[in-house]
Amino acid sequence: MTVTPRSSTLDRVLVLEMVRVTENAAIACAKLIGRGDEKAADAAAVEAMRDALNQLEFDGTVVIGEGERDEAPMLFIGEKVGRGYLETGVGTGPKIDIALDPLEGTTITAKAGPNALAVLAIAEEGGLLNAPDVYMDKIAVGPGYPAGVIDLRKSATDNVKSVAAAKGVAASDLIICVLDRPRHEALIAELRSLGCGIQLIPDGDVAGVIATTNPDTGIDIYMGSGGAPEGVLAAAALRCVGGQLQGKLVFRNDDERGRARRWGITDLDRVYDLNDLAKGDVIFAATGVTDGSLLKGVKRRRDGVITTQSVVMRASSGTVRWVSGEHRNNRHA
Repeated sequence: MTVTPRSSTLDRVLVLEMVRVTENAAIACAKLIGRGDEKAADAAAVEAMRDALNQLEFDGTVVIGEGERDEAPMLFIGEKVGRGYLETGVGTGPKIDIALDPLEGTTITAKAGPNALAVLAIAEEGGLLNAPDVYMDKIAVGPGYPAGVIDLRKSATDNVKSVAAAKGVAASDLIICVLDRPRHEALIAELRSLGCGIQLIPDGDVAGVIATTNPDTGIDIYMGSGGAPEGVLAAAALRCVGGQLQGKLVFRNDDERGRARRWGITDLDRVYDLNDLAKGDVIFAATGVTDGSLLKGVKRRRDGVITTQSVVMRASSGTVRWVSGEHRNNRHA
């Protein structure tokens, strides 16, 4: 893993402040776990995350958010956040880019499934790809492999054999994480023809990518298409803990191609490496909403205390902190 020099506009204080932001979002939407209302759960997380961001002293710009201005009332792409904007309309503090998903796994939350997260990443201005809200083909592995062990330009079979050889095992010994979607039927069939184990997940491909970095999950590779914004968030996490990720934007129609061009994407066939998606000093934070392979979800104890589990990472130091919180303030009630 390449460690970025410590000279950075990101203050160390922001590391734990980011946890407070994701905690806020997770607690707000946790009230709606299993209630079957995806939109209400997402709206609660968005409002809570925005409120928390606007308490911080920075000049923040949302580069990955809830959509374009006409699609989202808040935390839209291009929105300015930070205490200065809230109070005076003028940015103060360091200039940072923000990628966020206040509730990664809206369907999961509505159905009380696993691995729903409140997620965000921040970087110095210009450090995060301003990805349009389209699909992205992705492939990712955790740390410890030689550079170039995965290549999105090659077939799934070639990539599986490459990773297996680097790991010193047979292809049939690998576990591949794939989103459970009809569009992945051919990919799943190809992987099963190799004898690979497949862990199908209903949603939450940020957690799926990060799972490749944790040996306890047993997942060796993440493959398949999911949201491009989630690809940037996952890349931010891998920048902090190591690993490899490649992504290629997928366009289904001219409207999506036009959207990409509006956000400065000129090469529509480009394959993005990890550092193309997230570069420089990066801070990544996530709080569990529901229990999952990465984090435990929000719990409300009988004594009224709300518990959370979060992870926060920083690229420049390679530090990973696991944060368990007990929240007694009744503002979350």
